[in-house]
Formats: sequence, structure tokens, C-alpha cells
Amino acid sequence: MLFSVNWLKKWVDIDLPVKELAERLTASGLEVDTVEPVAASFSDVVVAAITRCEAHPDADKLKVCCIDFGGSEPVQVVCGAPNARAGIKIPLARVGAVLGADFKIQKAKLRGMESFGMACSARELGLSDDHSGLMELPVDAPLGMNLRDFLELDDHAIEVELTPNRADCLSIRGLAQDVSASCNAALTVMELESVAASITDSIEVTLEAAEDCPRYVGRVLRGIDPTATTPLWMVEALRRSGIRSISATVDATNYVLMELGQPMHAFDLDRLQGNISVRRGRDGETLELLDGKQVAVGDKLLAICDQAGPVALAGIMGGLDSGVTDASNNILLESAYFNPASISGKARDLGLHTDASHRFERGVDPQGQVRAIERITGLLLDIVGGEAGPLIHAVSEQHLPVQNQVSLRHTRLTRVLGIELGEAEVTLILKNLRMSPEFKDGVWTITAPSDRFDIAIEEDLIEEVARIFGYNNIPATLPAGELNPGIVSEAQLSLQSIQQALCAAGYSEAINYSFTSRSLLSLFSMDEYVLPLANALNSDLEVMRTALLPGLMETLSRNLRRQQDRVRFFETGTVFEQKDSLTESSHVAAVACGSFMPEQWGIAGRATDFYDLKGDLESVLSLRGQTGEVEFRNVKQPWLHPGQAALVSIDGIDIGWAGSVHPSILKHLEIKGPVLAFELDVSILSKREIAYTKNISRFPSIRRDLALLVPEKINFAEIRRNVIDLSGDLLTNLVLFDLYSGQNVEKGYKSLAIGLILQNVSCTLTDEVVDSLVQNLVQGLEKRLDAQLRG
Repeated sequence: MLFSVNWLKKWVDIDLPVKELAERLTASGLEVDTVEPVAASFSDVVVAAITRCEAHPDADKLKVCCIDFGGSEPVQVVCGAPNARAGIKIPLARVGAVLGADFKIQKAKLRGMESFGMACSARELGLSDDHSGLMELPVDAPLGMNLRDFLELDDHAIEVELTPNRADCLSIRGLAQDVSASCNAALTVMELESVAASITDSIEVTLEAAEDCPRYVGRVLRGIDPTATTPLWMVEALRRSGIRSISATVDATNYVLMELGQPMHAFDLDRLQGNISVRRGRDGETLELLDGKQVAVGDKLLAICDQAGPVALAGIMGGLDSGVTDASNNILLESAYFNPASISGKARDLGLHTDASHRFERGVDPQGQVRAIERITGLLLDIVGGEAGPLIHAVSEQHLPVQNQVSLRHTRLTRVLGIELGEAEVTLILKNLRMSPEFKDGVWTITAPSDRFDIAIEEDLIEEVARIFGYNNIPATLPAGELNPGIVSEAQLSLQSIQQALCAAGYSEAINYSFTSRSLLSLFSMDEYVLPLANALNSDLEVMRTALLPGLMETLSRNLRRQQDRVRFFETGTVFEQKDSLTESSHVAAVACGSFMPEQWGIAGRATDFYDLKGDLESVLSLRGQTGEVEFRNVKQPWLHPGQAALVSIDGIDIGWAGSVHPSILKHLEIKGPVLAFELDVSILSKREIAYTKNISRFPSIRRDLALLVPEKINFAEIRRNVIDLSGDLLTNLVLFDLYSGQNVEKGYKSLAIGLILQNVSCTLTDEVVDSLVQNLVQGLEKRLDAQLRG
């Protein structure tokens, strides 16, 4: 919400410096985002009039103007503006004036003609980007008056970031009401008199969808001047609110929108066919909007219709065919209340976001429609003339929101705030918030204003009292009470331990949204059990993620495009799948690309490969101690490179996967070079047995190395499992130190060299015991796995 401080001051009697006002707004819950001056710095620019304008004798595009600025005599100014002509009033920067930081106006000679000053455009004064010609001032602007004083340019525009529940502050009126309460300042109430009808022209309005639109107010205006110019004061007020001037009629609707918070619309009455009905769209109906976009008006959209069909999307945007133009002499004004639930999300579904939809989605004052119609009628009669018809008012009272009645206990207020406020002080705060408080037996009973949808329960009132009293005025106190520390099971591996292990391995933690796009999940073939959002922010955040990998890959791609050639990321978070029911699970995932180590002189560089990633993954798995048997098995996954993918399991339970990302995905994400990744289910990974201690053997260990020929299909995990089973308690460690296949090895077989570390806790092992164990081991492997002792 962007607004002018001067405009606000016309509604509330405050005399605070801009900085202090911004601090008050933020302190009261209306967070200030920016504070900017409404005009650039300039001095000695005055209101002047062109009394004579002639062509330059030696330049086709220049004009020589005689300009009166209220001084002793007019001055001559050479100007190239196409709209320079006698009879208009303009801003004149006199000799000695300074525009911007250091541009000083001096006497000059242009093509032989002397020029004593500069006639200014709006852009040269920092008022807008318009430099098509001179800025034209009203004919009644006083000659010689300082332009800053005339336009009240010593003003600031403040932008506040409003939370969705504070739709009441999406207007000057609403902001003034809140500032009046927070500053205990007098509110200037605008007295609006009903405009008497001078013609009988009207139109019938039918509320077919009364639940969606319980109130529709309108008025017919005939004989307006569509070419009338918007007054400069209105143009300036809109400019300082970030709204561009379009035409007098449209500007008036925008002015009332900003002033009262009620979105308005004007139809060209002559282009409407018959009466108006407010209903849901129907199959096959379409509408071309004011921005030229063609939309289908189905039954999910609320529409304003004439007898021929939809003429506007309710609460979003009007139709092009029924909109006002420079030839519209007769118009129908609209001011309606739409149920927020009927409008919410509809504009986003159409790829739109308008000032009207922004307000209707959050809720406008259901009692403000007549007030807005009377206000805009008075403005338009003054600006474009014409004759007004009687008020058109269609209403379904039973569908209008009811003002909430809420109770606030004094004891509860004191307990929550930690400070006791007097009854009179709280009553004054609630009264300033327009809540009509009544205090009895230690309880305030209030009626929420019609525009305060956020006041529904006792805690809402406590928040209101706290923010108006001032959070800074509430003394800080330490919490009191007994706290029972949580018990952390030793059988549970903490998520923090996993994160620290990955950080120690050189990975940086990434945090991505849980929302993502369906197309991204589809790229990874992870969209089968996707959970769509009912009210998505946009198409890139339309579904819940089913895995962490897609988001990490996008983050990786973004970093690679910014000249980061070695990137390692990990993420922990929740993933969601919608099968028969919604399931949520905690995952950890990591991606790595580039060299296996940072560039240095001591070690030759090489690209990260699968075994580097596997080593990092095993360092995480080792946090579980010796709990369970970890196995890597070949697997086919659509997002992984064929032949470079493994399924990770613990005690036969699959907990995730690891491998090289598929080249087609890398190409789509514009990633050059291989990317290694893994993703695991934390709920299984974090389970471990409670650690225990045992005596360290006093006796020496013995190592025996074996070279085994085994079939190609046998992996080391299977060999390890059988060796452990056959060796019994004497085996303390098993290492694989060589793998060979090729010459001198039978086809279909491979050679594995393993080292057996044997030790007894009660005595020194003898060669006879070890030889017998090794012989039994070899025979067992031969029988179980068709393994043979090599050479």
C-alpha cells in the first residue's frame, strides 16, 4: 500500500515528522517498506504563463516563447516542446534555479536567440517519466508561486507491507483510522451528502448468486464529457499512490479506490444490453478483458452479466467491450461487495493480479458501497459533468457478513501481556479502534467494525490493545515456571549430526521451498503421487515436492551459471506423496559436481566420481555405528544414469538411492559435466542400536589375505555377509583391497583380494587355529558363492 503523507494528513490530525510517522506505523503492526520524496530535488521553479509563442527563425523544432512569471517583466525562453503554445501555464525554472543535484539553469543562446530560463516537463522535475512535452498546470494556478508550494511537493510517499488480515488499511481512510488510534489523534470525518437524482434513468440488478455477491450498488450518469481533463490534484494524488492517470472517469474510480478502499468500475451504458445480473459463469461463455486477454468464464468464476452474457469478471477486471472510452457519454457506475471466498485465487488462476482482486480477496467493508457511489458521483459531476440517476441498490441481507461481538477479560489481558493496564486506558484504546466497548464485571464486550474481519476471538483484541499501547512500552520479563527437558534417545541419530557430517565433508546446506512445479517433478519422473495445492501462488509453486533432488538440481544449476565450477549442496526436509492418503517423510539429499577436491598444487585434479559420493554417503552411514548391514545394489531409476545407479539398503530395507544424474536432465537444466547425487529416508537412517563398551583384547591380531575368483554377478556385500557368518567371533575387520578382471581371469569371473583381521579376546591365536578357520571359510565360500581360491 503506497500513499502520500499529505493525503493522510487530510484525514487525521497529526503533525509528526515523516521518520517518526514511519516508526509509529511499523510499531503498530503496519510495517513500512520504503519512504521516498514525491518529487526530485529542485529550487526556484515557479508557475508561469506563455503569453506569446513563435517559431524560431533558424530552427524548425524550436520555439521562442514569451513567459510571464509574475515578475516586473516577462522573459524570453527558447523551447522545443511540441505542446508549447500561448495561453497555457507551465513550470518555469528561472536563471539560477537548480534541478536535481547540480544542474544549474543559466542564461543561454540557442541558435542565436537568447533564453532566460527553462520551461520544464514533468520528468525534468522528477514528477513522472513523461517528457513528451511541457507540464501543463491548471489555468487558475497563481503566477509566480513556487511550484513546490503550489503542488505541495514537500511530501513523502510511504509504502507499507500489509499482512493479509489487515485489508482495512488498503485505503487512506483505513490508514487514517489506524493512525488515529495509535497516535490518539483526531480523525477528520468526511461528510458525504447523498447526490440528488436529476434524471430517472436506472437499471435493474438481479443477484442470482447472492451468497457470492450480497450487495450491488450502482448509478447511471448521462451526458458526461468524456474528454474532460483530470484535475491536477487528483493526478498528483494517484501518482503518489503509484497509479498512472488514464482518463477522468477511470481516474475517479481509482481515486475512490485509494481513498475509501472500495474498488469501483464504470461501464459504457450504451454498450450494455439490457439489465444487469450477478451470477456464476456458464460453459462456453468467454470474455475479452480490458487488458485484451480472452478468458473462459466457467462456473468457478463470478461474472457481471447483461442479457447477452458476461461483461466483467466480478472483483477482478472489466470487459473490453463494455468499458468506458473517449466516446462514452453515458455510464453505469458499479460498487459491490463480493464474498472473499468467491474471489480468492481466481485472479491468480488467470495469471492476473489487480488492485480490485487484491482487495476483494482479503475483504472490503460490506457497508461501504453506498458511501463510495456517493463519493464518486460527486467527483464526476464536478469533473466531467452530466446528470445523475437515482441510487441502484440490490442487497441480500441474510448473506452479508455479521459484525463479530467479542469479549475480552481483564485478567486474561493482564496474564498475556504481563502488565496490568487500567480499565479506562483499555476502554480508550478500544474506543479509538471504533469497537464500541462496554465494560462490566471485569469484561469488555465489543462489536468489531464492519471492515475488521480479523477481529473474531479474544486473542485478536489482546493483540489490538498491545500494538496500540505499544510493544516497546511493555516491559521485558523473563518467563517463569518449570521446564521439563526433553529426553533424547541414544537409539536415535539426530538430524543435526547428519547435517554436521555433510558439512564436514565439504557440502553447503541449501534450503528450498516445499512447493515446486509439476513440470520440474515430471522432468525427474517424480510426479506420479504429487499433491497439488488448492490455492497455488503461481505455476512454479503449484504442487508439494515428492523428493528433494529436483529443488537441489535447480539450485545447483543456478550456482553453476554464476561461475561456480565446484558445487556441493545438501538439504534436509519433508517430502509429500498423495497415494491412498497423504504421507510425509523426512529426507536428506546431496548433489556434487566439479573436481573432487578444491584446486591445489599437491594433488592432481580430477572430476568427482561415484566412489567419492559413496565415500561421503558412507561417512554419514557410519554415524549409526555398526548397526545393521549396509548394501549398495544396482538399480534402474529414470532420473539416474543407466549403470551408474545404486539402491541403498540397511538390513534389506531400502532407504534411498545414489548415483549419477541422467544426462537428459542435465541437458534440460543446462548443466555441463556429470552430477552425483543421493537421497535417503531419514526416519530409517536415524535408527541405531545403543552403543555399548567392551574390553579391548590384550593379544595380538593376525592378518590373512585371500585372493578369490567369484562370478561377476556376486557383489562384495554378499561376500562380506558370508565371510562374517563363516568366521564367527574371531573376525574383527574385513577389508577389500583389490579388484581385477581381464587377462588370466576366467571370463564371467572377477578377482577380489580381501584382508581378514582375526583376534581373540582370551588368548593368542595360533597358526593352526587360523589356518583351520581360513580353510573352512574358503570351503564355505566355494559352496555358497562358487568362489575359488586364486593361485
